[in-house]
Amino acid sequence: MANHPAVVERLARLQVDQRRAATMPPGPVLCVAPAGSGKTTTLVARIAWLIDGGAEPEAICAITFNRRAAEELRERVAGAIEPLGADLGDRVRIRTFHALGLEMLRGAGQPVEPLLDREELIRAVRPDAAPAERRRLDTLMSRFKLDLDVDPRAIEADPEAGPVARTYAAYEAEIQRRGGLDFDDLVARALDLLERDAEVLAAWRDRCQHLLVDEAQDLDRAQMRLALLLAAPANRIFLVGDDDQSIYGWRLADVRRLLGLADEALPNLTRVDLETNYRCPAPVLDRAVRLVEHNIERFAKVIRTGPKAEGRLVLAATAADDVDRAEAVLASWPDDGGTQAVLARTNRELLPVVAAAVRRDVSFRAAELELPIESPTVDELLDSADAAARDAGLREHPLRSLARVRERHREAGRGSTNEAVDEDDLDMAMARDGIAASLLAWAASCRDLDELRGRIEATRARLAALRSNDALLLLATAHGTKGLEFDHVAVIGLDDGTFPSARSVSEALEPERALEEERRLAYVAWTRARRSLTLVYDPGSPSQFLLEAFTAAELRLPPWLARKAGAASAR
Repeated sequence: MANHPAVVERLARLQVDQRRAATMPPGPVLCVAPAGSGKTTTLVARIAWLIDGGAEPEAICAITFNRRAAEELRERVAGAIEPLGADLGDRVRIRTFHALGLEMLRGAGQPVEPLLDREELIRAVRPDAAPAERRRLDTLMSRFKLDLDVDPRAIEADPEAGPVARTYAAYEAEIQRRGGLDFDDLVARALDLLERDAEVLAAWRDRCQHLLVDEAQDLDRAQMRLALLLAAPANRIFLVGDDDQSIYGWRLADVRRLLGLADEALPNLTRVDLETNYRCPAPVLDRAVRLVEHNIERFAKVIRTGPKAEGRLVLAATAADDVDRAEAVLASWPDDGGTQAVLARTNRELLPVVAAAVRRDVSFRAAELELPIESPTVDELLDSADAAARDAGLREHPLRSLARVRERHREAGRGSTNEAVDEDDLDMAMARDGIAASLLAWAASCRDLDELRGRIEATRARLAALRSNDALLLLATAHGTKGLEFDHVAVIGLDDGTFPSARSVSEALEPERALEEERRLAYVAWTRARRSLTLVYDPGSPSQFLLEAFTAAELRLPPWLARKAGAASAR
Protein backbone atom coordinates (compact mmCIF):
# COMPACT_ATOMS: atom_id res chain seq x y z
CA MET A 1 0.00 0.00 0.00
CA ALA A 2 1.28 3.48 -0.87
CA ASN A 3 1.84 5.94 1.99
CA HIS A 4 3.38 9.11 0.62
CA PRO A 5 0.75 11.49 -0.84
CA ALA A 6 2.79 11.96 -4.05
CA VAL A 7 2.89 8.19 -4.67
CA VAL A 8 -0.78 7.77 -3.75
CA GLU A 9 -1.65 10.53 -6.22
CA ARG A 10 0.57 9.00 -8.94
CA LEU A 11 -1.04 5.59 -8.59
CA ALA A 12 -4.49 7.15 -8.62
CA ARG A 13 -3.75 8.68 -12.02
CA LEU A 14 -2.99 5.27 -13.51
CA GLN A 15 -5.55 3.13 -15.26
CA VAL A 16 -6.70 -0.01 -13.46
CA ASP A 17 -4.44 -2.37 -15.43
CA GLN A 18 -1.40 -0.09 -15.06
CA ARG A 19 -1.99 0.30 -11.30
CA ARG A 20 -2.35 -3.46 -10.87
CA ALA A 21 0.95 -4.04 -12.68
CA ALA A 22 2.79 -1.27 -10.81
CA THR A 23 1.74 -2.67 -7.41
CA MET A 24 2.19 -6.39 -8.02
CA PRO A 25 3.83 -8.07 -4.98
CA PRO A 26 7.59 -8.54 -5.46
CA GLY A 27 8.28 -11.82 -7.22
CA PRO A 28 8.70 -13.00 -10.77
CA VAL A 29 6.28 -10.87 -12.81
CA LEU A 30 5.89 -10.53 -16.57
CA CYS A 31 4.04 -7.39 -17.57
CA VAL A 32 2.83 -7.82 -21.16
CA ALA A 33 2.67 -4.28 -22.50
CA PRO A 34 1.28 -3.78 -26.03
CA ALA A 35 2.15 -0.72 -28.09
CA GLY A 36 0.94 2.54 -26.57
CA SER A 37 -0.15 0.95 -23.29
CA GLY A 38 2.00 3.14 -21.01
CA LYS A 39 4.74 0.71 -20.02
CA THR A 40 7.23 3.44 -19.06
CA THR A 41 4.56 5.17 -16.96
CA THR A 42 3.97 1.83 -15.24
CA LEU A 43 7.70 1.22 -14.67
CA VAL A 44 8.16 4.67 -13.12
CA ALA A 45 5.16 4.17 -10.85
CA ARG A 46 6.45 0.77 -9.73
CA ILE A 47 9.85 2.17 -8.77
CA ALA A 48 8.17 4.97 -6.77
CA TRP A 49 5.86 2.39 -5.14
CA LEU A 50 8.80 0.15 -4.18
CA ILE A 51 10.72 3.01 -2.55
CA ASP A 52 7.60 4.26 -0.77
CA GLY A 53 7.12 0.72 0.52
CA GLY A 54 10.59 0.62 2.08
CA ALA A 55 12.88 -0.66 -0.67
CA GLU A 56 16.31 0.97 -0.60
CA PRO A 57 16.96 2.92 -3.82
CA GLU A 58 20.44 1.35 -4.03
CA ALA A 59 18.77 -2.09 -4.13
CA ILE A 60 16.68 -1.25 -7.21
CA CYS A 61 18.08 -1.80 -10.68
CA ALA A 62 16.22 -1.08 -13.91
CA ILE A 63 17.72 -2.31 -17.19
CA THR A 64 16.68 -0.80 -20.51
CA PHE A 65 17.38 -1.91 -24.07
CA ASN A 66 19.23 1.20 -25.25
CA ARG A 67 20.78 4.42 -23.99
CA ARG A 68 17.90 6.60 -25.15
CA ALA A 69 15.42 4.59 -23.09
CA ALA A 70 17.75 4.66 -20.07
CA GLU A 71 18.03 8.45 -20.20
CA GLU A 72 14.25 8.86 -20.49
CA LEU A 73 13.57 6.46 -17.62
CA ARG A 74 16.24 8.07 -15.43
CA GLU A 75 14.72 11.52 -15.95
CA ARG A 76 11.17 10.36 -15.27
CA VAL A 77 12.11 8.33 -12.19
CA ALA A 78 14.00 11.31 -10.73
CA GLY A 79 10.89 13.48 -11.08
CA ALA A 80 8.61 10.81 -9.64
CA ILE A 81 10.59 10.10 -6.48
CA GLU A 82 11.86 13.61 -5.76
CA PRO A 83 9.00 14.20 -3.26
CA LEU A 84 10.29 11.16 -1.31
CA GLY A 85 13.81 12.60 -1.01
CA ALA A 86 15.90 15.04 -3.02
CA ASP A 87 18.78 12.67 -3.76
CA LEU A 88 16.87 9.42 -4.31
CA GLY A 89 16.91 9.62 -8.11
CA ASP A 90 20.69 9.36 -8.22
CA ARG A 91 20.66 6.26 -6.04
CA VAL A 92 18.45 4.08 -8.26
CA ARG A 93 20.60 2.16 -10.75
CA ILE A 94 19.24 2.61 -14.29
CA ARG A 95 21.46 1.08 -16.95
CA THR A 96 21.55 -0.64 -20.31
CA PHE A 97 22.81 -4.23 -20.21
CA HIS A 98 26.15 -3.15 -21.66
CA ALA A 99 26.56 -0.27 -19.20
CA LEU A 100 25.72 -2.61 -16.31
CA GLY A 101 28.26 -5.14 -17.58
CA LEU A 102 30.87 -2.40 -17.84
CA GLU A 103 30.19 -1.36 -14.24
CA MET A 104 30.51 -4.96 -13.04
CA LEU A 105 33.81 -5.52 -14.81
CA ARG A 106 35.27 -2.21 -13.62
CA GLY A 107 34.18 -2.92 -10.06
CA ALA A 108 35.95 -6.28 -10.17
CA GLY A 109 39.14 -4.66 -11.46
CA GLN A 110 38.89 -6.34 -14.85
CA PRO A 111 40.19 -4.49 -17.93
CA VAL A 112 37.51 -2.74 -19.97
CA GLU A 113 39.70 -0.94 -22.49
CA PRO A 114 40.31 -0.67 -25.30
CA LEU A 115 36.86 -1.34 -26.71
CA LEU A 116 37.70 -2.78 -30.12
CA ASP A 117 35.86 -2.19 -33.37
CA ARG A 118 34.34 -5.43 -34.63
CA GLU A 119 34.58 -4.64 -38.32
CA GLU A 120 38.28 -3.90 -37.91
CA LEU A 121 38.75 -7.21 -36.10
CA ILE A 122 36.90 -9.14 -38.81
CA ARG A 123 38.99 -7.45 -41.49
CA ALA A 124 42.12 -8.54 -39.63
CA VAL A 125 41.16 -12.23 -39.42
CA ARG A 126 39.32 -12.42 -42.75
CA PRO A 127 40.99 -9.92 -45.11
CA ASP A 128 39.53 -11.88 -48.04
CA ALA A 129 35.90 -11.35 -46.95
CA ALA A 130 33.67 -9.15 -49.12
CA PRO A 131 31.50 -6.49 -47.41
CA ALA A 132 28.43 -8.75 -47.34
CA GLU A 133 30.43 -11.59 -45.82
CA ARG A 134 31.79 -9.26 -43.13
CA ARG A 135 28.23 -8.24 -42.24
CA ARG A 136 27.23 -11.89 -42.00
CA LEU A 137 30.24 -12.65 -39.82
CA ASP A 138 29.35 -9.74 -37.53
CA THR A 139 26.10 -11.49 -36.59
CA LEU A 140 27.75 -14.90 -36.40
CA MET A 141 30.46 -13.69 -34.00
CA SER A 142 27.69 -12.51 -31.65
CA ARG A 143 25.85 -15.80 -32.07
CA PHE A 144 28.93 -17.85 -31.13
CA LYS A 145 29.66 -15.63 -28.12
CA LEU A 146 26.20 -14.77 -26.75
CA ASP A 147 23.84 -17.48 -27.96
CA LEU A 148 26.05 -20.57 -28.16
CA ASP A 149 28.66 -19.61 -25.52
CA VAL A 150 31.34 -21.39 -27.54
CA ASP A 151 34.83 -21.80 -26.09
CA PRO A 152 37.30 -20.82 -28.85
CA ARG A 153 39.84 -23.25 -27.36
CA ALA A 154 37.48 -26.13 -28.10
CA ILE A 155 37.33 -25.00 -31.73
CA GLU A 156 41.11 -24.84 -31.98
CA ALA A 157 41.33 -28.39 -30.60
CA ASP A 158 38.73 -29.76 -33.02
CA PRO A 159 40.26 -30.87 -36.35
CA GLU A 160 36.77 -31.03 -37.89
CA ALA A 161 35.73 -27.48 -36.97
CA GLY A 162 34.15 -25.61 -39.87
CA PRO A 163 35.41 -22.39 -41.46
CA VAL A 164 33.00 -20.09 -39.59
CA ALA A 165 33.91 -21.66 -36.25
CA ARG A 166 37.60 -21.24 -37.07
CA THR A 167 36.95 -17.61 -37.96
CA TYR A 168 35.40 -17.15 -34.51
CA ALA A 169 38.43 -18.75 -32.83
CA ALA A 170 40.73 -16.46 -34.84
CA TYR A 171 38.54 -13.47 -33.97
CA GLU A 172 38.78 -14.19 -30.25
CA ALA A 173 42.54 -14.76 -30.55
CA GLU A 174 42.86 -11.34 -32.22
CA ILE A 175 40.96 -9.73 -29.33
CA GLN A 176 43.38 -11.34 -26.88
CA ARG A 177 46.39 -10.30 -28.96
CA ARG A 178 45.25 -6.67 -28.88
CA GLY A 179 44.48 -6.82 -25.18
CA GLY A 180 40.97 -5.41 -25.40
CA LEU A 181 37.36 -6.52 -25.68
CA ASP A 182 34.46 -6.06 -28.07
CA PHE A 183 30.99 -4.68 -27.32
CA ASP A 184 29.50 -8.14 -26.74
CA ASP A 185 32.21 -8.87 -24.16
CA LEU A 186 30.70 -6.27 -21.84
CA VAL A 187 27.81 -8.68 -21.27
CA ALA A 188 29.58 -12.00 -21.92
CA ARG A 189 32.49 -11.30 -19.56
CA ALA A 190 30.20 -9.85 -16.89
CA LEU A 191 28.12 -13.02 -17.05
CA ASP A 192 31.23 -15.16 -16.79
CA LEU A 193 32.44 -13.10 -13.83
CA LEU A 194 29.19 -13.61 -11.91
CA GLU A 195 29.12 -17.34 -12.64
CA ARG A 196 32.74 -17.80 -11.47
CA ASP A 197 32.88 -15.51 -8.43
CA ALA A 198 30.27 -16.17 -5.74
CA GLU A 199 31.33 -13.10 -3.75
CA VAL A 200 30.88 -10.74 -6.68
CA LEU A 201 27.55 -12.39 -7.53
CA ALA A 202 26.30 -11.94 -3.96
CA ALA A 203 27.27 -8.25 -4.00
CA TRP A 204 25.44 -7.62 -7.26
CA ARG A 205 22.37 -9.56 -6.16
CA ASP A 206 22.27 -7.24 -3.15
CA ARG A 207 22.30 -4.24 -5.53
CA CYS A 208 19.55 -5.81 -7.65
CA GLN A 209 17.14 -6.99 -4.97
CA HIS A 210 14.39 -5.47 -7.10
CA LEU A 211 15.26 -5.96 -10.76
CA LEU A 212 13.18 -4.37 -13.53
CA VAL A 213 13.88 -5.30 -17.15
CA ASP A 214 12.37 -3.34 -20.03
CA GLU A 215 11.82 -4.62 -23.60
CA ALA A 216 12.20 -8.22 -22.44
CA GLN A 217 11.15 -9.53 -25.86
CA ASP A 218 14.37 -8.11 -27.37
CA LEU A 219 16.86 -9.80 -25.03
CA ASP A 220 19.42 -12.16 -26.46
CA ARG A 221 20.26 -15.37 -24.61
CA ALA A 222 23.20 -13.90 -22.65
CA GLN A 223 21.19 -10.86 -21.51
CA MET A 224 18.34 -13.07 -20.32
CA ARG A 225 20.80 -15.34 -18.47
CA LEU A 226 22.39 -12.32 -16.81
CA ALA A 227 19.02 -10.94 -15.67
CA LEU A 228 17.83 -14.28 -14.28
CA LEU A 229 21.15 -14.92 -12.54
CA LEU A 230 20.98 -11.55 -10.80
CA ALA A 231 17.37 -12.09 -9.75
CA ALA A 232 17.85 -15.58 -8.29
CA PRO A 233 17.05 -17.05 -5.89
CA ALA A 234 14.40 -14.60 -4.62
CA ASN A 235 13.38 -13.81 -8.20
CA ARG A 236 12.06 -10.34 -7.40
CA ILE A 237 12.18 -9.56 -11.10
CA PHE A 238 9.69 -7.45 -13.03
CA LEU A 239 9.97 -7.98 -16.78
CA VAL A 240 8.14 -5.73 -19.22
CA GLY A 241 7.76 -6.83 -22.81
CA ASP A 242 5.49 -7.36 -25.78
CA ASP A 243 5.77 -10.46 -27.92
CA ASP A 244 4.02 -8.59 -30.74
CA GLN A 245 6.93 -6.12 -30.89
CA SER A 246 9.78 -8.61 -31.11
CA ILE A 247 11.49 -7.38 -34.30
CA TYR A 248 15.20 -7.86 -33.70
CA GLY A 249 15.81 -11.46 -34.71
CA TRP A 250 18.92 -10.33 -36.53
CA ARG A 251 20.23 -9.08 -33.17
CA LEU A 252 19.67 -12.56 -31.68
CA ALA A 253 16.31 -11.79 -30.07
CA ASP A 254 13.89 -14.72 -30.13
CA VAL A 255 10.23 -14.25 -29.22
CA ARG A 256 10.14 -17.84 -27.92
CA ARG A 257 12.45 -16.77 -25.09
CA LEU A 258 9.68 -14.52 -23.71
CA LEU A 259 6.85 -16.92 -24.49
CA GLY A 260 8.58 -19.79 -22.69
CA LEU A 261 9.66 -17.99 -19.50
CA ALA A 262 6.99 -19.52 -17.27
CA ASP A 263 7.63 -23.03 -18.57
CA GLU A 264 11.42 -22.96 -18.51
CA ALA A 265 13.13 -20.33 -16.35
CA LEU A 266 10.48 -18.94 -13.97
CA PRO A 267 7.83 -21.54 -13.13
CA ASN A 268 6.26 -19.23 -10.51
CA LEU A 269 5.96 -16.35 -12.96
CA THR A 270 2.85 -14.19 -12.65
CA ARG A 271 1.66 -12.56 -15.85
CA VAL A 272 -0.15 -9.23 -15.75
CA ASP A 273 -1.38 -7.55 -18.93
CA LEU A 274 -1.75 -3.91 -19.89
CA GLU A 275 -4.81 -4.06 -22.12
CA THR A 276 -5.40 -0.53 -23.39
CA ASN A 277 -3.59 1.26 -26.21
CA TYR A 278 -3.80 4.99 -25.39
CA ARG A 279 -1.92 6.08 -28.51
CA CYS A 280 -3.64 4.89 -31.68
CA PRO A 281 -6.97 5.84 -33.23
CA ALA A 282 -9.52 3.04 -33.05
CA PRO A 283 -9.44 2.12 -36.78
CA VAL A 284 -5.64 1.98 -36.72
CA LEU A 285 -5.48 -0.29 -33.69
CA ASP A 286 -8.28 -2.50 -34.99
CA ARG A 287 -6.44 -3.31 -38.22
CA ALA A 288 -3.00 -3.55 -36.61
CA VAL A 289 -4.34 -6.13 -34.15
CA ARG A 290 -6.18 -7.95 -36.92
CA LEU A 291 -2.88 -8.21 -38.76
CA VAL A 292 -0.69 -9.44 -35.91
CA GLU A 293 -3.29 -12.00 -34.83
CA HIS A 294 -2.27 -14.01 -37.90
CA ASN A 295 0.89 -14.91 -35.98
CA ILE A 296 1.06 -18.25 -34.20
CA GLU A 297 3.97 -17.43 -31.86
CA ARG A 298 2.26 -14.92 -29.57
CA PHE A 299 0.36 -14.66 -26.31
CA ALA A 300 -3.41 -14.62 -26.50
CA LYS A 301 -4.32 -11.17 -25.24
CA VAL A 302 -6.88 -8.38 -25.21
CA ILE A 303 -5.87 -5.04 -26.75
CA ARG A 304 -8.48 -2.32 -26.65
CA THR A 305 -8.47 1.34 -27.63
CA GLY A 306 -8.43 4.18 -25.13
CA PRO A 307 -11.40 6.43 -24.41
CA LYS A 308 -10.08 9.24 -26.66
CA ALA A 309 -9.10 7.04 -29.59
CA GLU A 310 -10.06 9.47 -32.33
CA GLY A 311 -8.35 9.68 -35.69
CA ARG A 312 -8.31 8.11 -39.11
CA LEU A 313 -6.78 5.40 -41.22
CA VAL A 314 -6.25 6.13 -44.92
CA LEU A 315 -5.73 3.44 -47.55
CA ALA A 316 -3.76 5.22 -50.26
CA ALA A 317 -4.03 2.98 -53.29
CA THR A 318 -2.00 4.43 -56.15
CA ALA A 319 -0.07 3.21 -59.16
CA ALA A 320 1.78 6.55 -59.49
CA ASP A 321 5.56 6.67 -59.42
CA ASP A 322 7.25 6.67 -56.02
CA VAL A 323 8.00 10.40 -55.86
CA ASP A 324 4.41 11.34 -56.77
CA ARG A 325 3.11 8.86 -54.18
CA ALA A 326 5.29 10.42 -51.50
CA GLU A 327 4.34 13.95 -52.49
CA ALA A 328 0.66 13.07 -52.28
CA VAL A 329 1.20 11.82 -48.72
CA LEU A 330 3.00 14.99 -47.64
CA ALA A 331 0.28 17.13 -49.22
CA SER A 332 -2.48 15.17 -47.47
CA TRP A 333 -1.38 15.90 -43.93
CA PRO A 334 -2.97 18.87 -42.16
CA ASP A 335 -0.84 21.87 -41.26
CA ASP A 336 -1.55 21.39 -37.56
CA GLY A 337 1.99 21.50 -36.17
CA GLY A 338 1.89 17.78 -35.44
CA THR A 339 4.85 15.46 -35.75
CA GLN A 340 5.03 13.39 -38.94
CA ALA A 341 6.84 10.24 -40.02
CA VAL A 342 7.20 8.37 -43.28
CA LEU A 343 8.27 4.80 -42.57
CA ALA A 344 9.55 2.15 -44.93
CA ARG A 345 10.97 -1.36 -44.78
CA THR A 346 14.43 -0.18 -45.94
CA ASN A 347 16.28 3.10 -46.33
CA ARG A 348 16.32 2.73 -50.11
CA GLU A 349 12.55 3.11 -50.27
CA LEU A 350 12.81 6.49 -48.52
CA LEU A 351 14.81 8.14 -51.30
CA PRO A 352 11.71 9.17 -53.32
CA VAL A 353 10.31 10.77 -50.15
CA VAL A 354 13.35 13.03 -49.97
CA ALA A 355 12.75 14.06 -53.59
CA ALA A 356 9.14 14.84 -52.69
CA ALA A 357 10.22 16.87 -49.65
CA VAL A 358 12.61 18.88 -51.85
CA ARG A 359 9.82 19.53 -54.35
CA ARG A 360 7.59 20.84 -51.58
CA ASP A 361 10.41 22.61 -49.72
CA VAL A 362 9.67 20.59 -46.55
CA SER A 363 12.28 20.22 -43.82
CA PHE A 364 12.99 16.67 -42.69
CA ARG A 365 15.05 14.50 -40.35
CA ALA A 366 16.77 11.42 -41.75
CA ALA A 367 19.87 10.74 -39.69
CA GLU A 368 20.44 7.22 -41.02
CA LEU A 369 19.77 8.04 -44.66
CA GLU A 370 22.54 8.89 -47.12
CA LEU A 371 21.13 10.24 -50.37
CA PRO A 372 22.69 9.24 -53.68
CA ILE A 373 23.64 12.84 -54.46
CA GLU A 374 25.41 13.06 -51.07
CA SER A 375 27.43 9.93 -51.76
CA PRO A 376 31.21 10.15 -52.36
CA THR A 377 30.48 7.99 -55.41
CA VAL A 378 29.13 11.10 -57.17
CA ASP A 379 32.47 12.88 -56.78
CA GLU A 380 34.39 9.77 -57.81
CA LEU A 381 32.32 9.45 -61.00
CA LEU A 382 32.74 13.13 -61.81
CA ASP A 383 36.50 12.91 -61.28
CA SER A 384 36.59 9.85 -63.54
CA ALA A 385 34.57 11.70 -66.16
CA ASP A 386 37.02 14.62 -65.97
CA ALA A 387 39.91 12.21 -66.51
CA ALA A 388 38.08 10.50 -69.40
CA ALA A 389 37.53 13.86 -71.10
CA ARG A 390 41.19 14.78 -70.71
CA ASP A 391 42.25 11.39 -72.07
CA ALA A 392 40.04 11.99 -75.09
CA GLY A 393 41.91 15.21 -75.72
CA LEU A 394 38.78 17.25 -76.23
CA ARG A 395 36.14 19.09 -74.23
CA GLU A 396 33.41 16.57 -74.81
CA HIS A 397 29.86 16.77 -73.51
CA PRO A 398 29.57 15.42 -69.92
CA LEU A 399 26.98 12.93 -71.13
CA ARG A 400 29.56 11.18 -73.25
CA SER A 401 32.27 11.23 -70.56
CA LEU A 402 29.93 9.84 -67.89
CA ALA A 403 28.55 7.21 -70.25
CA ARG A 404 32.06 5.90 -70.90
CA VAL A 405 32.87 5.88 -67.18
CA ARG A 406 29.63 4.06 -66.39
CA GLU A 407 30.32 1.40 -68.99
CA ARG A 408 33.82 0.83 -67.59
CA HIS A 409 32.37 0.31 -64.10
CA ARG A 410 29.76 -2.07 -65.47
CA GLU A 411 32.42 -4.13 -67.19
CA ALA A 412 34.49 -4.26 -64.01
CA GLY A 413 31.43 -5.30 -62.01
CA ARG A 414 30.48 -8.17 -64.28
CA GLY A 415 33.69 -10.08 -63.55
CA SER A 416 34.27 -13.58 -64.74
CA THR A 417 31.20 -15.54 -65.76
CA ASN A 418 32.28 -18.50 -63.63
CA GLU A 419 32.59 -16.46 -60.43
CA ALA A 420 29.80 -16.43 -57.85
CA VAL A 421 28.52 -12.91 -57.20
CA ASP A 422 27.50 -12.00 -53.65
CA GLU A 423 24.00 -10.51 -53.65
CA ASP A 424 24.86 -7.63 -51.32
CA ASP A 425 27.90 -6.78 -53.42
CA LEU A 426 25.65 -6.90 -56.45
CA ASP A 427 23.29 -4.48 -54.66
CA MET A 428 26.21 -2.13 -54.10
CA ALA A 429 27.18 -2.32 -57.76
CA MET A 430 23.58 -1.65 -58.74
CA ALA A 431 23.45 1.34 -56.38
CA ARG A 432 26.62 2.70 -57.97
CA ASP A 433 25.15 2.17 -61.42
CA GLY A 434 21.96 3.91 -60.29
CA ILE A 435 23.97 6.94 -59.20
CA ALA A 436 25.71 6.95 -62.57
CA ALA A 437 22.33 6.79 -64.33
CA SER A 438 21.08 9.75 -62.27
CA LEU A 439 24.17 11.75 -63.18
CA LEU A 440 23.60 10.98 -66.85
CA ALA A 441 20.06 12.37 -66.57
CA TRP A 442 21.41 15.53 -64.94
CA ALA A 443 24.19 15.86 -67.48
CA ALA A 444 21.81 15.91 -70.45
CA SER A 445 20.95 19.58 -69.87
CA CYS A 446 24.46 20.75 -68.92
CA ARG A 447 27.03 22.28 -71.25
CA ASP A 448 30.03 20.78 -69.45
CA LEU A 449 31.17 19.07 -66.28
CA ASP A 450 31.70 22.37 -64.47
CA GLU A 451 28.02 23.24 -64.91
CA LEU A 452 27.04 19.75 -63.76
CA ARG A 453 29.20 20.10 -60.65
CA GLY A 454 27.62 23.47 -59.94
CA ARG A 455 24.12 22.04 -60.09
CA ILE A 456 25.10 19.17 -57.82
CA GLU A 457 26.63 21.50 -55.25
CA ALA A 458 23.52 23.70 -55.35
CA THR A 459 21.31 20.67 -54.73
CA ARG A 460 23.53 19.49 -51.89
CA ALA A 461 23.30 22.93 -50.32
CA ARG A 462 19.52 22.85 -50.58
CA LEU A 463 19.38 19.40 -48.99
CA ALA A 464 21.65 20.58 -46.20
CA ALA A 465 19.26 23.48 -45.58
CA LEU A 466 16.23 21.17 -45.50
CA ARG A 467 17.83 18.59 -43.22
CA SER A 468 17.07 19.69 -39.68
CA ASN A 469 17.15 17.97 -36.29
CA ASP A 470 14.12 20.06 -35.33
CA ALA A 471 12.00 19.16 -38.39
CA LEU A 472 8.49 17.86 -37.77
CA LEU A 473 8.94 15.25 -40.51
CA LEU A 474 11.02 12.12 -39.84
CA LEU A 475 12.04 9.67 -42.57
CA ALA A 476 13.04 6.32 -41.10
CA THR A 477 12.81 2.57 -41.35
CA ALA A 478 10.22 0.74 -39.29
CA HIS A 479 13.04 -0.77 -37.21
CA GLY A 480 14.37 2.71 -36.46
CA THR A 481 11.18 4.00 -34.83
CA LYS A 482 10.61 1.32 -32.22
CA GLY A 483 9.54 3.11 -29.03
CA LEU A 484 8.63 6.35 -30.82
CA GLU A 485 5.27 7.86 -31.74
CA PHE A 486 4.05 10.57 -34.12
CA ASP A 487 0.83 12.44 -34.82
CA HIS A 488 0.76 11.49 -38.50
CA VAL A 489 2.38 8.36 -39.91
CA ALA A 490 2.60 7.02 -43.44
CA VAL A 491 3.94 3.55 -44.18
CA ILE A 492 5.06 3.31 -47.80
CA GLY A 493 6.01 0.35 -49.96
CA LEU A 494 3.25 -1.96 -48.76
CA ASP A 495 3.57 -3.85 -52.01
CA ASP A 496 3.98 -7.53 -52.76
CA GLY A 497 7.62 -8.55 -52.25
CA THR A 498 8.62 -5.29 -50.56
CA PHE A 499 6.91 -5.44 -47.17
CA PRO A 500 7.13 -8.22 -46.10
CA SER A 501 10.59 -8.46 -47.64
CA ALA A 502 10.53 -11.40 -50.02
CA ARG A 503 14.28 -11.71 -49.71
CA SER A 504 14.36 -11.73 -45.90
CA VAL A 505 11.71 -14.43 -45.78
CA SER A 506 13.03 -16.64 -48.58
CA GLU A 507 16.63 -16.58 -47.29
CA ALA A 508 15.70 -17.33 -43.67
CA LEU A 509 16.42 -20.75 -42.16
CA GLU A 510 12.82 -20.73 -40.88
CA PRO A 511 10.75 -18.79 -43.44
CA GLU A 512 7.50 -19.01 -41.47
CA ARG A 513 9.12 -17.54 -38.37
CA ALA A 514 10.76 -14.85 -40.50
CA LEU A 515 7.35 -13.97 -41.96
CA GLU A 516 5.93 -13.65 -38.43
CA GLU A 517 8.72 -11.22 -37.53
CA GLU A 518 7.99 -9.20 -40.67
CA ARG A 519 4.35 -9.10 -39.60
CA ARG A 520 5.37 -7.86 -36.14
CA LEU A 521 7.49 -5.19 -37.83
CA ALA A 522 4.45 -3.97 -39.77
CA TYR A 523 2.44 -3.95 -36.52
CA VAL A 524 5.14 -1.80 -34.89
CA ALA A 525 5.13 0.61 -37.85
CA TRP A 526 1.34 0.98 -37.91
CA THR A 527 1.07 1.54 -34.16
CA ARG A 528 3.40 4.57 -34.15
CA ALA A 529 0.42 6.75 -35.19
CA ARG A 530 -1.42 9.04 -32.75
CA ARG A 531 -3.84 10.84 -35.07
CA SER A 532 -3.64 9.37 -38.55
CA LEU A 533 -2.11 6.44 -40.39
CA THR A 534 -1.73 6.33 -44.17
CA LEU A 535 -0.89 3.02 -45.83
CA VAL A 536 0.54 3.46 -49.32
CA TYR A 537 0.39 0.59 -51.82
CA ASP A 538 -0.10 -0.38 -55.45
CA PRO A 539 -3.64 -1.77 -55.82
CA GLY A 540 -2.32 -4.11 -58.52
CA SER A 541 0.16 -5.80 -56.14
CA PRO A 542 -0.75 -5.14 -52.49
CA SER A 543 1.25 -6.56 -49.62
CA GLN A 544 0.11 -9.84 -48.11
CA PHE A 545 -0.27 -7.91 -44.85
CA LEU A 546 -2.89 -5.61 -46.35
CA LEU A 547 -4.83 -8.64 -47.58
CA GLU A 548 -4.75 -10.00 -44.03
CA ALA A 549 -5.90 -6.78 -42.36
CA PHE A 550 -8.46 -5.48 -44.90
CA THR A 551 -11.08 -6.77 -47.29
CA ALA A 552 -10.62 -6.70 -51.06
CA ALA A 553 -13.36 -4.05 -51.30
CA GLU A 554 -11.61 -1.82 -48.78
CA LEU A 555 -8.37 -2.13 -50.71
CA ARG A 556 -10.12 -1.33 -54.00
CA LEU A 557 -8.53 -4.31 -55.70
CA PRO A 558 -9.25 -5.02 -59.36
CA PRO A 559 -11.75 -7.91 -59.75
CA TRP A 560 -9.18 -10.48 -60.89
CA LEU A 561 -6.97 -9.74 -57.87
CA ALA A 562 -9.93 -9.72 -55.49
CA ARG A 563 -10.83 -13.23 -56.64
CA LYS A 564 -7.23 -14.36 -56.20
CA ALA A 565 -7.04 -12.82 -52.72
CA GLY A 566 -10.32 -14.46 -51.75
CA ALA A 567 -9.09 -17.86 -52.90
CA ALA A 568 -5.85 -17.47 -50.96
CA SER A 569 -7.78 -16.44 -47.84
CA ALA A 570 -10.04 -19.47 -48.15
CA ARG A 571 -7.00 -21.75 -48.17
